[in-house]
Amino acid sequence: MKTTTRHFKKMLMGGVIAATLVTYVAFAGPLGLPPLPVPANNPITPEKVKLGDKLFHDKRFSNTGEVSCATCHDREKGFADGLPVSEGINKLKGTRNAPTVINAAYLHTQFWDGREPTLEAQSAGPFINPVEMALPNHEPILKIVRTDPEYVDLFKKAFAKTGNQITMKEVEQAIASFERTLIAGNSPFDRYFYGGDKNAMSPAAIRGLDVFINQGRCVSCHVIEQTQALFTDNRFHMIGASAQQMPKDLDELAAAVEDVKKKGTDIAVLSNEKTSSLGRFAVTRDLTDIGAFKTSTLRNIALTAPYLHDGSLKTLEEVVQFYNNGGRVKETDPVPELLSGGIRPLNLSKEQQADLVEFLKALTSPEFVKK
Repeated sequence: MKTTTRHFKKMLMGGVIAATLVTYVAFAGPLGLPPLPVPANNPITPEKVKLGDKLFHDKRFSNTGEVSCATCHDREKGFADGLPVSEGINKLKGTRNAPTVINAAYLHTQFWDGREPTLEAQSAGPFINPVEMALPNHEPILKIVRTDPEYVDLFKKAFAKTGNQITMKEVEQAIASFERTLIAGNSPFDRYFYGGDKNAMSPAAIRGLDVFINQGRCVSCHVIEQTQALFTDNRFHMIGASAQQMPKDLDELAAAVEDVKKKGTDIAVLSNEKTSSLGRFAVTRDLTDIGAFKTSTLRNIALTAPYLHDGSLKTLEEVVQFYNNGGRVKETDPVPELLSGGIRPLNLSKEQQADLVEFLKALTSPEFVKK
C-alpha cells in the first residue's frame, strides 16, 4: 500500500482554472493492473459498497422511475449498454456511447471529454441531465435516501449519518466506492505477458500482440508497461471520428461554444451533435483539443460494442479497419482535418488485422467470459 497525490486541473467556463488536490491510498490490483488508487477522504468499506450498489441500481432516481445508472452500465453488457449512443428517460438519445465502468477507477478524468476529475464528481451529473435521468435537481434523491427505511439503515452503517446529515456528498462517495470495486485484470493477455503462461493466448492473439506493439503502433496510446497495462494513456486525441459533424467554419465553432456557455457542458454535449463533436475543446477551449476524445481502455473491449465516442463502429473488425485507413471508415473517404499526429494509414494485411482482433479478444477478464 502506498500514498500518492494527484493534481487535477479542470478548465471552467470563461477560461478560469480550478485546481483540486486529491490524495490517494493505493492498494494492490489483480494481475496486469497497477495498485488501485482510492481517495484518502473516501476509503472503501463493505458498507459503502453495499450502499453504492443499491444507489447505482435504483430507478427511482430518474424522472420517470425507469432509468438507473445501471441502465447504461449493465453488468451483463460489460458495464456498458450495447447501444451506439445511450438512451435516457422516454428513450431519449444522447450523442455519446456509454463507456464501461470497469477499471474507470484508474482513469485520471471521467466522461469522454474528461470534464470531471473523479468518480465522485462524475456520479452526480447524469441524475439531472435532461436526456439521461432528468431530475430537476438532486432533492428527490435526498428525500428518498433520508426517509426510505433501508437507505436510512445503510447510510447510518456507511457514514454514521441520518436525516439532513445525508447530502449528495455521501451519495456520490457511496456510488464511487461501489464503482471502485469494478476492476478486472487477469485476462489471457495478462497471464501470457505478466504471468509467464505461454499457452494463455492463441497463436493468432500472440501474432496480434506483435502487430499491436509494432506495425500497428496501437501501444502508443493504449499503453502496455513492464509490470502493468491500463491500455490507455489517459490523454485525448482527434482520431477522425465524427469528422462530418464537426463545425465547418468559425461561425459554426462560435455557435457550438455559445451552446456550451448557455446550457453548460453536461447538457450541451449530449443534446447537440456539433457541440458533442468538439470533444475535449468543449472543456478546455484549447484549439489543439478540437475533436479530441479520451483514449478508452481496451480491457474487456470485446464485450462493449459498438465503439468510439459516438458508437459509429459496430465491430472490432471495423475498428481495426478504421485505424488501418488512418482515421477513415473507407480508404476512399477524405482525410479528416486536425488529426492527431499518430493517426495515419498502417498498411496492415488482412491477416494482420484478423490477428489484431484476436488479440483484443484476449483482453477479456475471466469473470466476464460468456459461459
